[in-house]
Amino acid sequence: MPGSTLLPSRRRLLGLAAFGLGVGGLPSMSVPSFAAPGRDFGRVLIAYWSRTGNTRAVAEGIRALVPGDLFELKSTHTYPAAYRPTTDQAKREQDENFRPKLVADVADIDGYDTVFLGFPNWWSTMPMAFFTFLETHRLAGKTVVPFCTHEGSALGASVGDIRRLCPSAKLLEGIALRGGEGGYAKTDAARRDVASWLRRL
Repeated sequence: MPGSTLLPSRRRLLGLAAFGLGVGGLPSMSVPSFAAPGRDFGRVLIAYWSRTGNTRAVAEGIRALVPGDLFELKSTHTYPAAYRPTTDQAKREQDENFRPKLVADVADIDGYDTVFLGFPNWWSTMPMAFFTFLETHRLAGKTVVPFCTHEGSALGASVGDIRRLCPSAKLLEGIALRGGEGGYAKTDAARRDVASWLRRL
């Protein structure tokens, strides 16, 4: 997997279906049954943060395989359009331990059994908006599955941060896909990697 990174897992394999073509011509994956055999994710929330659409593409690919609700995190704090000023701002926020306010929140997070958390890797961890989200919802008793897009540092310290913020959640292996302008995360190969990753859970 040239553009993806997996954390080790010894989970059972699931039978997943082949790729198809989604709404608006975007490639997607057909929906399999997760009832049996294999893992039953229960009711699923796929919460993600995406500035350029890379992480959104991965989130939509996951949803095509694991039926669930998509929720895009957005903060009231805006970011520059250009990459370098955005990373500079993200570094300042991290240094200041900043907690941006969210534009909207999940109405009934208690109703979900599994929460996928998707984000770009900014300075080796999640955007600070995810810290706001996870400090509001500790996700106790839930299954948590991280995924990220990155420019070379994979999941970085994000898994440790999620474990610290959600100590009573069950954390499964995550996947990291290369992002960037015209990056790997939006390719058919990345979608195949996502399918393979889900089989490992």
